[in-house]
Amino acid sequence: MRHARALMTENETQGGRRRPLRLLLGLLLLGMLASALVLLGPGSLSGLRAEGGSLLQRPECVVETSEGEVELDREKAQLATTAVALLARGMEAPDTSGIDEAVLQQLAEGPSVDAGPSLSCRGSAATDLQVQQLTGTGLTPRAERLREAMTEVFGDQSLGGFAPGGVGQGHGADSTHYDGRAIDIFFRPVTEENRREGWMLAHWLVAHAEDLDIQYVIFDDRFWSVHTSSGRWHDYDAPEPGNEILRHLDHVHVDVLGGGSD
Repeated sequence: MRHARALMTENETQGGRRRPLRLLLGLLLLGMLASALVLLGPGSLSGLRAEGGSLLQRPECVVETSEGEVELDREKAQLATTAVALLARGMEAPDTSGIDEAVLQQLAEGPSVDAGPSLSCRGSAATDLQVQQLTGTGLTPRAERLREAMTEVFGDQSLGGFAPGGVGQGHGADSTHYDGRAIDIFFRPVTEENRREGWMLAHWLVAHAEDLDIQYVIFDDRFWSVHTSSGRWHDYDAPEPGNEILRHLDHVHVDVLGGGSD
């Protein structure tokens, strides 16, 4: 009996020692998590929370509205960006009853104070594409398919950056324009209204990037890349002299994947 009491006392003592140790470990883990969140920034929690609630993966697309971020799957992002573009042209739009009205308003009107990006989507670059040669328009078949898809939704646009037989000057040394993989869509002059129209197209391109093998979208001092896993827009570092053209203030630049090793 004395031996049993001794064992109980010993176990209680060991248990009492373990409890503070477990508490210390728990506090240490919480501290590490808090430090990580500080380093990652205030948007890290939304970045960790994916559609469906799982962690460590962003949702396919996000729209920043005045009411906060709204997560969308890619299909809804494509539907929403297409609908607002068609409505802006006074055309019949597809049914968007399943999409938050705040999302549609944001994509149609843009930020209330200053035009800018509202929609971002995670990129996913195809790795099995073949290298393509120029067609008669001076674009590769992939770029030509992109041009046709834009025209179907946005109508005839002011386009540049390509020509029959290809272009050999007027762009940076490594420009995808020389490969027939890039198109410039102009919104001139640079006004608030034209900026908002440009962002409407830029959002549509990002939402459809996976289907159309889009690699980069550049507009209004910002760029989106299929190679950036977060899918967020980033500041664009324009080359000197940093005028409206080089900063892409007056046109949306979009290019498609080249195939091979890109």
